[in-house]
Amino acid sequence: MSAHGILVVDKPSGPTSHDVVAQARRILKTRAVGHAGTLDPMASGVLLLLVGEATKLSSWLTLASKRYQTCVRLGVGSDTLDAQGQLSEVCFEAPTPHALAFALERERQRTQQVPPSVSAIKVDGKRAYALARTGQAPALAERSVQVHSLELLALQGLDVELRLGVSKGYYVRALARDLATTLGTAGHLTRLRRLASGPFEVEEATPWPPSGAPRLLSVSEAARRSLPSAVLTDAGLERAACGKRLDGTCFSSPPPLHPETPSAETPPVAWYHSGRLVALGRAEADLFRVVRGFDPE
Repeated sequence: MSAHGILVVDKPSGPTSHDVVAQARRILKTRAVGHAGTLDPMASGVLLLLVGEATKLSSWLTLASKRYQTCVRLGVGSDTLDAQGQLSEVCFEAPTPHALAFALERERQRTQQVPPSVSAIKVDGKRAYALARTGQAPALAERSVQVHSLELLALQGLDVELRLGVSKGYYVRALARDLATTLGTAGHLTRLRRLASGPFEVEEATPWPPSGAPRLLSVSEAARRSLPSAVLTDAGLERAACGKRLDGTCFSSPPPLHPETPSAETPPVAWYHSGRLVALGRAEADLFRVVRGFDPE
């Protein structure tokens, strides 16, 4: 029987996200495994593996906000902005509490961020990290980001321990660069741990590699925790199964309303019947249409 669901993994520092996916494919004996948000090799913590039918949720799970705990070392630069790069020391004394508070507040207000040059972003069809390795420094455009929270946990000498919650597309390595720049120095990450991806937290994650058969969260439960939901009537189920448009009478309770001008990032509504995920749908004028259908689990 094919496996379907989400595996919340606690990735150790070292392997790439693709390494973990490859291991999961061997363990679960299926090629239908992907992930919802890359973790750098140095980073540890929550990595969502999507198996079988759960891969249909990828587009929306990757949009989820993330929470991290990290340590920024000031006075030492890195060409990758983390401890795995080429390090270079800069003469710098520990910041005063006032200077650090100012720099942190500036980062809390950040709405645009330049990604690290060593990243998976494509420039003219090539990965930025591949260009950086050849000595070409790709000019990357700023991206819109949000900082939901940024908390100082400790300052020990030149090491700044932080906990933060951020939007998709935010690079914590870039935080090390920008925080240090405000303080007049260089900086890099010595440690990075993802505490949560959307509603999925590290406390529920499976240590990797697993000691036994990993437990998958069902596709229905994963969608219920991640997306707004609505319940179909029997007639609604029949229409959804055929890919037909639905009206309000096809739901046992009114589905959540979409914004008047939804964007590509507006989440769809998960439609259920008898506790099972049937489809993802969107409002379209006065009707509702199927975005993705799901096979029975």
